[in-house]
Amino acid sequence: MRPIIIGVIAAFFFAFTFVFNASMEATGGSWLWSASLRYIFMIPFLLVIVLARRNLIPLFKQMRKAPMSWLLWSFIGFVLFYAPLCFAAAYSPGWLIAGTWQITIISGSLLAPLFFYTIQTAKGQIQLREKIPYKGLAFSFLILLGVIIMQLEHAQEIPLQTFLMGFLPVLVASFAFPLGNRKMMALCNDQLDAYQRVLGMTLASLPFWLVLSFFALATEGPPSINQSLQSLIVAVSSGVIATVLFFKATDLVRKDMKKLAAVEATQSLEVLFALFGEILILSIALPTPLSWVGIAIVMAGMIIHSQLSAIKSTRNTNIEILTKKQPL
Repeated sequence: MRPIIIGVIAAFFFAFTFVFNASMEATGGSWLWSASLRYIFMIPFLLVIVLARRNLIPLFKQMRKAPMSWLLWSFIGFVLFYAPLCFAAAYSPGWLIAGTWQITIISGSLLAPLFFYTIQTAKGQIQLREKIPYKGLAFSFLILLGVIIMQLEHAQEIPLQTFLMGFLPVLVASFAFPLGNRKMMALCNDQLDAYQRVLGMTLASLPFWLVLSFFALATEGPPSINQSLQSLIVAVSSGVIATVLFFKATDLVRKDMKKLAAVEATQSLEVLFALFGEILILSIALPTPLSWVGIAIVMAGMIIHSQLSAIKSTRNTNIEILTKKQPL
């Protein structure tokens, strides 16, 4: 249950992204600055944390071992994740983006066949491909159904073009984030903690954010003080706190795809937190009765998912002692 609880807390801080991106867009801020400033602002905070823990040199040693892999998976996990989300904010309200983002619940499970593990047997090591956790995926669809119901009435009022411009970028992000995260976990192989991994991926993706910021400066001009301040809040809440918590939760279950899918499913709560955040900060309308039905389904799906994960963990305890999985 501990990884599930950490995942829920991470979802709360991740929700700041959708609320403040919607706020910045409403005040005329460019999505280019919203995307690049978050990761640029993250670096000083993460550097202080990693330096205080005396883990900076080990991080650089790990990055030097496979610099191209760090660049590739950091680009996929951070750039192809966050830039599309900020782009979508220019065409869709925050609640819709948060709802669409829950496709990552299914995306993460569908990525399982892209990963391999080895099992030590009496005859030696055997390499196997991970399988899609169909039982956990079924409960993920239950959570997604709740999200769809929550947004049903609102989505019907949105023009098709607006829906597509908000939906397609988020679809890309929903696959990019879990793919980049899992590949980096496999690459680090327990050699780095969550703080080191987030800092490493932020530094590796920095060239892309600098290019984006230069383009923003040339086309949009410098960011306003208001956008810079809100980007700073997003950087600390979502970029540092939420990302580190989520990576910590996934690290705890990285060797079990079923439990990993359960942790990733906790991010469905982002839509609830984002909805309440927009009600408090942006004064949007209260949810309709149909939306509250969706909220109830999401919560029920989360409870069932976490309980299934806990039961599976107990049943696999003896097996994990005899067969140790190692991602390649």
